[in-house]
Parts: sequence; structure tokens; C-alpha cells
Amino acid sequence: MLISVFVVATCGLIYELVAGTLASYLLGDSVTQFSTIIGTYLFAMGIGSYLSRFLKNNLLSWFITIELMVGMVGGFSAGVLFILFEQVIYFRVILYSLVILTGTLVGLELPLLMRILKDRIEFSDLVSRIFTFDYIGALFASLLFPLILIPYLGLLRTSFFFGFLNVSVAWVVAHRFQHDIKGYKKLKWSAVVCLALLGTGFALSEKLTALSETLTYPDKIVYAKSSPYQRIVLTRGTNDWRLFLNGNLQFSSLDEYRYHEALIHPGLGRLDHPENVLVLGGGDGMAVREILKYPSIKKITLVDLDNAVTDLFRSNASLRNLNQQSLLSPKIQVINQDAFVWIRDQQETFDFITVDFPDPSNYSLGKLYTTTFYRELYRILSPAGCLVIQSTSPFVARKSFWIVDATLKKSGFLTQAYHCYVPSFGEWGFVLGFKQKLDVPYHFPAGLKFISESTVQPLYSFPPDMTVTESAYNTLNNQVLVNTFEKEWADYTR
Repeated sequence: MLISVFVVATCGLIYELVAGTLASYLLGDSVTQFSTIIGTYLFAMGIGSYLSRFLKNNLLSWFITIELMVGMVGGFSAGVLFILFEQVIYFRVILYSLVILTGTLVGLELPLLMRILKDRIEFSDLVSRIFTFDYIGALFASLLFPLILIPYLGLLRTSFFFGFLNVSVAWVVAHRFQHDIKGYKKLKWSAVVCLALLGTGFALSEKLTALSETLTYPDKIVYAKSSPYQRIVLTRGTNDWRLFLNGNLQFSSLDEYRYHEALIHPGLGRLDHPENVLVLGGGDGMAVREILKYPSIKKITLVDLDNAVTDLFRSNASLRNLNQQSLLSPKIQVINQDAFVWIRDQQETFDFITVDFPDPSNYSLGKLYTTTFYRELYRILSPAGCLVIQSTSPFVARKSFWIVDATLKKSGFLTQAYHCYVPSFGEWGFVLGFKQKLDVPYHFPAGLKFISESTVQPLYSFPPDMTVTESAYNTLNNQVLVNTFEKEWADYTR
């Protein structure tokens, strides 16, 4: 029974972590999602603890029944939520209903175990042993989840596996205490049926994931993988490749050249013989492709968190054609590390810096748009250098766009904002940063499809619905950008 405490505690925390991770994957803003999921889950556990007082007789039978319910609800919850995400309007209602139900059932477990064991173990020993095993199980789960479960099993298999463990506890208890349980055969066979269902779910989890993604993405999925950091999905239409990270479109091969030419050339094209370039993000190699069009470039350092992305765009022949083998160039060094950590140890200076991170939809990304990060960029930018930040849509998220500009100015940069139209995304914005004013003519490489001397100047002109607004600047302390971004995009899509 004490071993059961350890298993139950581990399973309970895993369900909580799965729900929080899944919510952050699907709904964004990981801090908010984890905070609300954990708070709701703990509240539901309190409800379960209170309700345990009303279970009077046949406590072993009740415990086994609850373990079966926890295993089935917790085990199948991730799969159900993935499938329903794009199919129902009130997804949050279903998510939090499952969290409350799981938390309530988990909250019933320890009070029941303590009442079952109170006549077998002295009370003081009982309390210390129960909570010792409970806390050890929680520690075990918290270490196991990020280091092993998510990278190697993924969310669905993790849910099914720990649901299987919960039901296994029910089966073992039913078998071990069969003489003390009324109707133990029924409970034992119920456990066998649940184990079979959860085992089937575990075996078919990849197909369930594929089904949920087929319902989400209209084009054929040719690659899907969960890395420790994100869900990577690559789709192919009749004449279009599309990359999605955690469900968010990163590029369409039909028009990505517009985005990447606009990202690189308005800044790099005005520098005099740039040699050393830093690319933060951009693990698909498209920005590097554009940078390599300048013969003076001698070295490119690309820092991208997820090696699953950079490995994919180095190994897949079709994707190598898109980025023109850029990630295999002898000029490039690929570093898979958190840019926020990496940049603090750098003493090398760069002539041009490209910051091509995903939009600041959560606090983990928001830290890469703060004065803390931008001051580090200022430190490693050469005196006559230039940097560019992809800065979301100035049409959809007008305040967010100008917060990026204000944050760069607060960090010491001279700035110049511009925008362009990318059919897959709509109006998209960028901000250039300088240490000193660069009033020099452009020198663009030959063969560009979108950027030219005649098309670049209009990009700096903003219509009235996108012009500068008075904006706060983004710091690690306030993360005002994340909150503003979430609100603006929510208002636009509502």
C-alpha cells in the first residue's frame, strides 16, 4: 500500500504536468496556462479530499474504483483534448472540466489510503510514511517528465502509460486484498479491461496524434515530431510546403521569399562589406540563404534552440532545396542553445544580427524581446553594424509592434521600422537597430524576387492604421509585450 502511495503521487503530478504542457502547447502563454491549470488542479484535489469523508464502507473497493477512474480519465485526457482542440468552440470548458475531474479523483486517493492503513500502522508513523512516499513520488515525476517522458514518449504516450500504472495499482490491490473486498473479481476484471484499453491507446498513440493533426492541417502531413521544446509539423500541398511549430505557421514555400528578403536585405544591403553575421532563431536556414548572397560574408553563427529543426532542414532533400543548402555551407556554425543564455557569454562582435524568433506569445519567448536581451545585442553589435528584429504584424498587433521599437530605443538603439505584405501572414513588420545613423545607398545582390531599390523605400511608410503609437517598453520585470500581444491577437481573431 505504501508503494501504491508512491505510484499514485507520481501519476497525480504527471497528469497535472501533462495538462499544463498541453494547455501551453495549444493555447499559448505558458506561465498563465501552467498557473491556472495547477491552481485549478490543486483546488479540485481539495474538493476530492473533502468528499472522501462521505465514503464510509468498503474503503478498499472505493480505492480500487477510484484508481480505475483516475487511470481512465487521466490516461485518455491528452488524446481527447488533442482531437477536440480544432473541433469544438468551448475547448477551455472541456480542458478545465477534465482537470477538475482528474484533480478531484486524485484528491480522494490519499485520504482513503490513510483510512485504510490507520489500523495497520501507528498514526504518527502512518502520516510520516504516507507523506514521505507522496513527496518522493512528486519529485520523481517532476524530474522524469521533462528529461525523459516528453522527449522520448510525448504527451499522449505519457498519459496512457501513467493511466496504465494507476490501473495496475488497482489490479494489484484487488489481487493482494481479495479476501477483504466484496466483489473483488468484478473489480479485478474491470482493471484488466481498463489495462487493455490503455495499452491499446499507448500502442496507437502515434495514430491518434496523426488523426488529430489531420483534422487540424488541410494539407498532407509529411513530417511530425515532438521535440523537448515544441511540436514540429511539416505539410505539403500541391505546390506548397508549410512548417508549423506548436500549430503556428512559420512559413509557406509559396511566399516565404517575401518575408526572408524583407527580413535580411533592408539592413544587410546598406552595410559596407559585412563579414561576420549572427542569426538568432531561423533554424530553417531561409534567412541564412539570403545572407549567403553577399560575397563579403565570411562567417555566419546561427543560434537556434531546437536541434530537431536545424537537423530537419539539413537532412531533408526537399527542404535543402528550399534553403539552397544554406545550413551545409562551410561559412556557417550552428549552435543549438537558448539564445538568452548563449548571448551573455559572447565577446565577439557582429556586423549584422538577425533576430528571427517566433512572436512573443508567451513569457519564455517574451524574454527575448526585453531590454535585458536587447542590451546584450547592443554590446555585441559592431559600431557601424545593423540588426533587424521580426516584430509581428503592425496591423493586427499595432501596439505590440511599436513596443518592440520602443524597447530597442530604450536599449540604446537608433531604430527604423518597416513592413511588407506576405500573403500567408498579411502585413508583417520589422525593426532595424543601429548604433549610429547609416545614411548610405543600398547594395542588393542580383536575383532578388521582391526587394529592390525601387520597392524598398515604400516599406518604411506606414498608413494611418499602422502608424506609431505611444508605447511602453518591455522588460523582464513587466513583460508588457506578452500581455499586449495576447490581447491584440485575441481581439482580432475573436
